[in-house]
Amino acid sequence: MKGSCLCGAVQYEVKTFEENVSHCHCSKCRKFHGAATGTYGVVSMTNFTWTAGEDRIAVYRSSEKAERGFCPQCGSSLFFRFLSNPDYIDIALGTLDEEPDRLPKDHIYTAFKAKWCVIGDDLPQYPGARPIIDE
Repeated sequence: MKGSCLCGAVQYEVKTFEENVSHCHCSKCRKFHGAATGTYGVVSMTNFTWTAGEDRIAVYRSSEKAERGFCPQCGSSLFFRFLSNPDYIDIALGTLDEEPDRLPKDHIYTAFKAKWCVIGDDLPQYPGARPIIDE
């Protein structure tokens, strides 16, 4: 799957997403995307390649634990990444040029959901992060 920023300066390719595809309602994701949610798909770096403009990406450290990348030319929100786990990147699904191979499976951080946002699907909702389930 190919993706890019709005102006096309930054481009990437994803072989496949991990199972973790979520609508995030935290205030930082809402601000970063200028929308009710940020919808992200987790990708192993072994399944991800920047194909153009990687050197143009601006990175903002949004907390002690994470950073967010965007195109400084057009402002497109591209990714979220935990600093402690550089082997994975969370790609903003809205930047895909085609449909993802996985669909969102839940809503996370709904305790911070905008009051004007109505969740109209039957996906599971978690007030914080998705619970870790040992199998």
